[in-house]
Amino acid sequence: MKRYTLAATVGLAMLLVSSAHAAKPTSITFESTTALDDGTAYSVYVVTCSNNTTLKLSAWDKRKKWCIGEGIQEDCVRKQIKAAKKACR
Repeated sequence: MKRYTLAATVGLAMLLVSSAHAAKPTSITFESTTALDDGTAYSVYVVTCSNNTTLKLSAWDKRKKWCIGEGIQEDCVRKQIKAAKKACR
């Protein structure tokens, strides 16, 4: 009986872990170009994830720097797909 309980617990844990990492970007679409008060321009993109969530990315320095969030330069990477994957986690 203990073996079946242990097997069920392990199976459930594996299911939860795999579903937590299942969200992946399915599309990245351009939304707008905006500027800060100091004149710094950036572009806004919308990422749609496989779990039906949508998040925004900001592209800075002529799309050389991709940040999670609109108008924020804190959580950034160099590649668009890396930023999209990080946002969907």
